[in-house]
Order: sequence, then structure tokens, then C-alpha cells
Amino acid sequence: MDYEKTRHDLHRLAEPSNCEERTSAYILRILETLGPTHIHTIPNTYHLVAEYDFGEGPVTLVRGDFDAVRVEETLPLPYKADTPGVSHKCGHDGHTTILLGLAERLMRQPLPRGKVLLFFQGAEETGEGAAQLLASGFLHQHTPDRVLALHNIPSIPLGSVICRPDSFTCSVISCDIALHGHTAHAAEPLKALSPYPAAKELTDHILSLCQHDMLRDDYRIATLIEFHVGEPAYGVAAGHAILRFTIRAKDDALLQETKREIEKQAAMLAQRDSLQHNIGWKEYFAASKNHPEVVRQLQEACKALRIPYLQKETPFSWGEDFGLLTQQYPGILFGLGSGEQQPSLHHPDFDFPDTLIPTGVNLFYQLLTQE
Repeated sequence: MDYEKTRHDLHRLAEPSNCEERTSAYILRILETLGPTHIHTIPNTYHLVAEYDFGEGPVTLVRGDFDAVRVEETLPLPYKADTPGVSHKCGHDGHTTILLGLAERLMRQPLPRGKVLLFFQGAEETGEGAAQLLASGFLHQHTPDRVLALHNIPSIPLGSVICRPDSFTCSVISCDIALHGHTAHAAEPLKALSPYPAAKELTDHILSLCQHDMLRDDYRIATLIEFHVGEPAYGVAAGHAILRFTIRAKDDALLQETKREIEKQAAMLAQRDSLQHNIGWKEYFAASKNHPEVVRQLQEACKALRIPYLQKETPFSWGEDFGLLTQQYPGILFGLGSGEQQPSLHHPDFDFPDTLIPTGVNLFYQLLTQE
């Protein structure tokens, strides 16, 4: 397989979460040439699972995500994304190419035993993809003993591995909080039922929950995304408000506790001010919980391949959809350094380094072959 051409083709096809029809079809065409035992589709999604069955033995799921982000492609690349406003600025084109490379390796160098499930996943950026796989029941029929995934990490030396036991990424969730009173003529604002006092108090309360020191177990960050009261209608006193937040915590238990605290405070303030309210929770990412034994296996694989291994002291503050799988099955999400000079993920100048692809393929194959 021509890794570079494949990654560039995927980059050009960039599609956002739940819209990855062309990308999925491209992956399927390649997989059909790589000799899987079976190719499974997941209903009502664009996910694919390539099954390689080598007989009785351990079952390992390996994930590669393939959705893009809503960031305009500005780099003058010959393989520039062809969908306006969407591009692969998180490196999922590279992750998918690594998984296709692993499929080719399994075809050419079969394992002595066991089963490998290569999970080609869309909708990672919205936190939906792993949940869709779990909801489908597919893993009830093909229960994995281990689940493995990587994510490229800018600012980390090119080709090095970074990992840690326990939480590798934070638990993250976002919310829309709507507060409804009623409007009145702007000349008679006292006749309106304004949501502003409750909106301000609720915002202040949520922001007061922040504890920014990642070294502490109670690390959590509330980020105000939008504070909106009223409309641009100068004759109307405000009667409605919308607040949007993203909440993150070091582990899932603290995130769920924070959710309950926000719900309690919102309900109390709405009742006090005779407002209607509702909260919509969205884009949930469970903490990626790395199993100590699988971390040890990764360390051994890095040693065998002479790949530098870095131990991270604290979790990354961003969320990753793979966390839902590591909450259910022993496994790891680890980082593969994409270079100290590489722009950050989701930056318009980010582009996945093609030189990382063989490293990723070799690492996954080593993890599959070592006992």
C-alpha cells in the first residue's frame, strides 16, 4: 500500500461527523483488497469493522477515526480538502491510514491465533461514534479482551510514544441551558420577567466550580461558550436567555457530580425567579481510562521497536470518544508524537506527518503479536 497516497486521498475527502459517506466508501474499497475474514457495517452509521479471524485466542479491537473538523483548509496543499469549511486538522486521515496499513500487514503476516477487529470510526469529534458502536450490540457478539487506539500529539517529539496508566484524557461534556421568562415593551421593563439575574448568578456559580490545578484529583474546568440574553429588538425587554458551557474533569465520577450540581442550581434559580428552564447535555466524552497491564504491554512494544516512551504525569485536558470503550473494556489510548514544531490540533496549519504512518502500523502489529 502507498501510505502517502492513501493519506492524501483521505485528506482530500474530508467530511464532518456523521457525514462521512465518501470516506467510508473509499475505506471499504481498500479493505476489500486486504483479505479480511469479514467486513461488518454498523447500521445507521458510516462505521466499518474489518474482522481478521485467526482461530481461537484473544480478541483485540483497534480503532482508527476518520471524521474531519469544521476548519477551513488554508494550507496550499496539492491534496487540499475539497469540501469548503471542512478539513483534517486533527489527523484522523493519518489514523485511518495507519489502520489500513495494519490491515495490509495482517493479510501479509497473519497472527498465529486470535481475532482482530479493526474499527474504522466516524463521528469521533462529536463524541457519538463509540456510543453508536456500543448501542449497536456488535460487541456483545464479538467481545474484545483489549481495545487499542492512538492519537497523534503535536508538541511531542516526532515518532515518540506518550502514555500513562489510569486517565489519559479528561471526561468532557457540553450543555445548553435555556431560561424562559416573558418579554414586555422596552418602555415598561418591569412588566417583563427577565432571566438575566438568574443567568448571571448561574454563570457565576458554574465558573466558581473551576479548579485549575491538574495535579489535584478535583481538577475540573467550566468554560463559558455563550451568554445570550434577549434579542436585537430595541422595543422589547428581554425574556429569554441561553447559556452554553463545556465542562471537563479529571475523571468521570467528578464530571457526573458536576452535572448534578449544575442541574440542581439551575432548577433552584429558575424556581426562585418563576422561570421555565431546560438543560440539554451533548457531546459527552468519557475519560480514556488506560489499563495498567495494557500500558505495560505498550511499554514492552516500544522497547522492542526502540521507540522512545514518555510517561505523562497528568491527563490531557481534552476529551476523546474512545474513552467510552476503555470504560467498558481493558485497553489504552496512547499518544504518538507528531513533532515539536507541529501546530496544535484543529489549527488551520496542522497537517499529519506521513512519516508517522509506518511507526503506528509497527506499534499496533507489535502489540498484537507479543504475549
